[in-house]
Amino acid sequence: MIDHSADRAVFRQLADLLRDRIQSGELGPGEPLPSELRLAQDYGLSRTTVRQAIGQLRTEGLVTVDRPRGTFVRVPEPVQVVALARGERVGARMPTDAERRKHRLGEGVPVLVVTTPDGTETVHPADRVQLTRP
Repeated sequence: MIDHSADRAVFRQLADLLRDRIQSGELGPGEPLPSELRLAQDYGLSRTTVRQAIGQLRTEGLVTVDRPRGTFVRVPEPVQVVALARGERVGARMPTDAERRKHRLGEGVPVLVVTTPDGTETVHPADRVQLTRP
């Protein structure tokens, strides 16, 4: 449960508990998290603290917030396999606002940038692509 006397911030402890429930499958893709009010009551926390915990999970890409419906476990997107050609380089960075909109990226999700030998770049969502070498 939550240890109010621990060195770890209370919102991080709640985020840990919720993350464990998501990763164990107890809360599956598309399922709603309990409401902020319910989490606050269940764990004896303020709604502000609950919002911080949900914000942490949102930043990690584990949940999506759909106001006013609630917070839901993120449904993973299908993974695209991209074969890298000889001489192509890959880097990672945070996306621009335009890239975030184009690829429908959640907060905290980076992009992978593939650069060809002639300098052409293609951008791929890091959470939905698997890069392979031939």
